[in-house]
Amino acid sequence: MSEEKKPIYYADYLQLDRLLSAQMPESERQGRPAHDELLFIIVHQAYELWFKQILHEMALLDRIFASAAVDDRDIGKAVSALQRIERILKLVIGQLDVLETMTPQDFLEFRDLLFPSSGFQSLQFRLIEIGLGLRRDDRVTPDEKPYDSRLNEADRAKVQAAEAVPSLSDRIEAWLERTPFVEIGGYRFQESYRSAVSQMLARDAAILRDNPAIGVKEREAGLAGLEAAQDRFEAIYDQQRHAALVEQGAWRFSLGALQAALFVTLYRDEPVLQLPFRLLSLLMDIDETMTAWRYRHALMAQRMIGMKLGTGGSSGHDYLSEAARRYRVFGDLFALSTFLIPRSELPPLPDELRRAMGYGYATSQD
Repeated sequence: MSEEKKPIYYADYLQLDRLLSAQMPESERQGRPAHDELLFIIVHQAYELWFKQILHEMALLDRIFASAAVDDRDIGKAVSALQRIERILKLVIGQLDVLETMTPQDFLEFRDLLFPSSGFQSLQFRLIEIGLGLRRDDRVTPDEKPYDSRLNEADRAKVQAAEAVPSLSDRIEAWLERTPFVEIGGYRFQESYRSAVSQMLARDAAILRDNPAIGVKEREAGLAGLEAAQDRFEAIYDQQRHAALVEQGAWRFSLGALQAALFVTLYRDEPVLQLPFRLLSLLMDIDETMTAWRYRHALMAQRMIGMKLGTGGSSGHDYLSEAARRYRVFGDLFALSTFLIPRSELPPLPDELRRAMGYGYATSQD
């Protein structure tokens, strides 16, 4: 007979003694208590707890997409993990509403005691950025020093180790490159799509040329616009053009990954593509929410410290605003909207391919 299991007590399970004793205001230690410092500590500790959960979800995503053959049954798990990350990020933004109940003058009561500590030194947030796919060369460096220079030696080593392994962006790119339906049997999405785009633009050009109600200048401007549109569309099916845009930093994903993402987006109503489309949408949601968080943080910094330097020595609002503008990981997915065409213009998929992408339920008969 095994021993009867000891009942779990709520406070013990959550280790509340440790958790609730982990707030140690520096102002009290210095003998000049500042009432709002406790709020400041709790909000930032809550950030770090949520960051831990985000990293936990990202570890699951990495396990799913690291495989050379992703199990289709895991895509639902990946979508759930991404949705959870996106919801947490929105919650993190909401915490700023609580933090902003502290006035700038209240903050000044203890701000000078925090130097040189800063949110720059949040290892977990750096690991989230890296894990999503933010690259070192894409970062803003206001003082010309490496962005991880403010971290201690142990944390710098963890940052560099994280940069040395594939990010979520890398994993998704490789997964998209393996999308089977883009080329299968005699079907080639690139050829089908390119033909549909050419026909659509040619039809629009014919309308401009043949409609007597359209003035000369309006016609010329419209035709020039269609020519420019044709040039933009070349970027999605011309390897040389794509390579040049990658070199310029306009594209990040490979051409194969981009075409697969476009295929998923255009034919998202097909049953087998509904979860992949949801996954790609959530990646954009996360990118958008991270950008919103950075902009909101920048505004809060301006509100709290004005033109002063941040406690970590950055330019405060200016640095955060620039980071919000530049720190985008899944910009390629946003850019795909450039290449969408109306459902009515989509070339129909071959029947065999549609059957392969559907739910093939069969009924048995006696």
